[in-house]
Amino acid sequence: MFNPKTSYAILGLARSGIAVAYKIKELGGTAYLSDIKTEEQIEYAEKLKQDFECEFGGHTNKLFQFEQWIVSPGIPLNLPIIQKAKQLGIPLICDIEFGYQIKSPDSKIIAVTGSNGKSTTVSLIQHILQHMGYNSILAGNIGNALTSYPIEKPGIDFIVLELSSFQLDLIDTFKPDVAVLLNITPDHLDRYDSFQTYIDSKFRIFINQNQEDFAVICLDSEPIAERQDRIKAQLLRYSLEKTPPDCEAWLNQDAIQIGVKHKLSVRDLKIRGPHNYANTMAALLAVNALTHNLDAAMEAAKTFPPLPHRLELVAKVNDIAFYNDSKATNTDAVKSALNAFDQPVRVIMGGSDKGEDFSVLTPLLKKVAKKVYLTGATAVKMYEIWKDDLPLEIIDDFSQCIHKAFYDSVPGDIILLSPACASFDKFKNYEERGEVFKQIVNSIAREYEKE
Repeated sequence: MFNPKTSYAILGLARSGIAVAYKIKELGGTAYLSDIKTEEQIEYAEKLKQDFECEFGGHTNKLFQFEQWIVSPGIPLNLPIIQKAKQLGIPLICDIEFGYQIKSPDSKIIAVTGSNGKSTTVSLIQHILQHMGYNSILAGNIGNALTSYPIEKPGIDFIVLELSSFQLDLIDTFKPDVAVLLNITPDHLDRYDSFQTYIDSKFRIFINQNQEDFAVICLDSEPIAERQDRIKAQLLRYSLEKTPPDCEAWLNQDAIQIGVKHKLSVRDLKIRGPHNYANTMAALLAVNALTHNLDAAMEAAKTFPPLPHRLELVAKVNDIAFYNDSKATNTDAVKSALNAFDQPVRVIMGGSDKGEDFSVLTPLLKKVAKKVYLTGATAVKMYEIWKDDLPLEIIDDFSQCIHKAFYDSVPGDIILLSPACASFDKFKNYEERGEVFKQIVNSIAREYEKE
């Protein structure tokens, strides 16, 4: 628990690190700030220097003078300085753990993790809770940093958190009232030494739970279904494939069914695709576990709009539909996107490699792809995998790639940006990649209108 006499070092000065620093100061403690970026690279460096003791341009041995380290989830835990801190027994936590330690006991926590679907699910949970009249906040890997809110004070009914495996690696006492695990597929294998290690990180969301808590899990994800016996909390299971008594929520023809009485037609939802029906089940089970008002939750779910960069319809030009799925940074997300369409698709793929096996997409691409347009750092690797099975074209320039897909299309076609890769080869993040895609598509639409 927080002690103002404890000396804190904060490693990594992104939004979560800065928010923690100011929360510690607000609560009467002191913090030492450290970042590998130079002073010139950090936007608020001058202000931070006025308010805290700081070091820029690298993590130095001065950090070992401090009793507790709060580490940004973006910092790899295999760094020598992190390994040395572990050997010395210095507690290493993330901002989520710190926030949990200071939060008001009145606030309930719903925490969501998974390889895909996290942002949609937490945003849907937040949407439902707010429509039901609760004071809830959304934080973690989305929106504002957790400690930027007055979480130590009463008045917040629910804290909804999107958590990455990197954040879960740095929790200690964190115990959500409801923990949601959506799916586990190979991801971040550039950071974890094995898929099993990644699975273990995801399961840390349940590690401190007991029988008073709830665990919402998807039985369609084999790594989760096989390990559900590890979980001590009350299980709330959902599935697109199974039915009771194996699960509490399932797909009954074209409706989400929860228990005997509650049905929600998927046609009433604004979000499309089987993966989003699964996300909706998870959100409804999580909210109902703590509010016991499924009717109101289902009504609220009907008004939830799709998030940007997730199967987002950008425009239709000459009856050719452009979809932005820039958030699809791994193969499983691409599968979900392709399965959302009932007609052939022209797919734009490629980007920064995360160590995935792209060949797992071959059967589905052979079935649904009219053509695959490859761009970015993984283009050649993807070409070598699919050259004997699919119509392919490598176009390194992102704009030219989109224009070529449009040039090849006929009315009724779908052009889908679903990269299966991170964006760091050409863009700051997946959001920037998605925004650039939308700008190019809107430019194509304007040019077409002039003709």
